[in-house]
Amino acid sequence: MRKLVAVFASLVFVLGLSACSASADPVEVGPDTVVIDVRTAAEYDAGHLEGATLLDLNSGEFQAELPSLDPAGEYIVYCRSGNRSGQATKMMEDAGFENVTDLGSMENASEATGLAIE
Repeated sequence: MRKLVAVFASLVFVLGLSACSASADPVEVGPDTVVIDVRTAAEYDAGHLEGATLLDLNSGEFQAELPSLDPAGEYIVYCRSGNRSGQATKMMEDAGFENVTDLGSMENASEATGLAIE
């Protein structure tokens, strides 16, 4: 019985981890797609996706710039782990944006889009 409980607990843990990260399914980045990095300036300077726009969620920059973004545009959002990108995409959807994709971490976003980390 203990082995069964241990296997079940391990399975729940692994499934829980995979549920927390965004999918790495391929995402097409068109010429008008806006890639938004919601990390801090220091994180951005250490490496970011090619062509990404920095709009730091924690500093309030993202919230301040949100009204100036086109709600009809196409957006891809990422951060370090998926937490801030999830918050940012929720804010965008609540504001009426319909074409927003949360790609979680920078590494996941790079894999999904094919954009290089620079």
